[in-house]
Amino acid sequence: MSSELEYIIQQGENSSVEFKEYGVRAESLAKEMVAFANSQGGVILLGVTDDGVVSGIARTDFTLLEEWVMNIARNSIIPALDVECHKHSIENKILAEIVVGKGKDKPYQTGGKYYIRIGTTNRIASQSELMRLFQASGVFHYDANGVEGSTISDLNFTALDRYFGEYQIDFSRESEKDKQRLLINTDILNEDGQTTIGGLLVFGINPERYLPQSGISFGHFAGQEMQSELIDKQNISGPLPFIIDRCLAIIKNSLPLPSEIKNGQRENLRVYPPMKVFRELLVNACVHRNYAIIGSKIRLLMFNDRIEFISPGRLPNTVTIEKLKAGVSYASNPILVKFMENLRYVEQLGRGLPMVYQEVLKLGTEVEFKELGEEFRVIVPIPAG
Repeated sequence: MSSELEYIIQQGENSSVEFKEYGVRAESLAKEMVAFANSQGGVILLGVTDDGVVSGIARTDFTLLEEWVMNIARNSIIPALDVECHKHSIENKILAEIVVGKGKDKPYQTGGKYYIRIGTTNRIASQSELMRLFQASGVFHYDANGVEGSTISDLNFTALDRYFGEYQIDFSRESEKDKQRLLINTDILNEDGQTTIGGLLVFGINPERYLPQSGISFGHFAGQEMQSELIDKQNISGPLPFIIDRCLAIIKNSLPLPSEIKNGQRENLRVYPPMKVFRELLVNACVHRNYAIIGSKIRLLMFNDRIEFISPGRLPNTVTIEKLKAGVSYASNPILVKFMENLRYVEQLGRGLPMVYQEVLKLGTEVEFKELGEEFRVIVPIPAG
């Protein structure tokens, strides 16, 4: 372990490693713990200078030091944080390794401030970053927010007629007052008469007018890299049901189907995952993305060996990629989930991604799930022709 720590020290501080000298103030250590817990976790090496010199810690009872660290994590951080503290010896000097995991109860604060880790530094979370942390915790749901400047006139009444018609409600014949009350009670409008983000995304006439981050950017490349020749590029916008159906049609039309004549009949040479796999991934990307990330759209990238579904936003606090494969469900946007479930785009929360994984496995390959920075990426291999 000491050789591994020596290598880490040689590499210097980074987004997951922080050096602190012995004698650091409790407030400073709490700040470092909070920043790591609100980000992706990390390690604090106590007894190392900023420039990577092992200065060591006093050779006192390590149990007392460990107790001091644990008390900071429990009493100076809200909510209380679980950390680990380990003793190591390097260059005949003692240092402490404080391991801070990716927090399960984000956001964490100390001294009334929320910190996040950016590169080798910590800073106070901005309003949008703090909003994402609360959203990841399930305390706050962004899709329930009202859309500034929007009104009932931004909704597609034909789509609303169809939606409520499934529940034997003749929406078009309701009085204006009853329409308003019905839309408020179903989370399509808020009490101020604004559309909710969820309501506008599903039933809006032109959601991109207010939510430029909505929609999907599609790119089809001739090779296996972004630098390859671009065959097709489209920006698909509109309400989510239209976007999903349109993108599914684009995927179907873009998949090359080389064939040959056998016994007088044309036979396809490629076998792709069934269309329900691509439909599920489109629905998942649209319903679970973080719409609080303003500058990014969902991206659908098609290469000659794979299709990538890239959705802005991290997984919620307690969800891991392994849990997703096993069917653990989550709803970052419960209003969107409710609408899309009622429209039969979501069958049963939690079953979709395991189905995707198993269907691709049947073809002798595996789907990849990746969390990279502020994006969640699903990569579906497609067979070579």
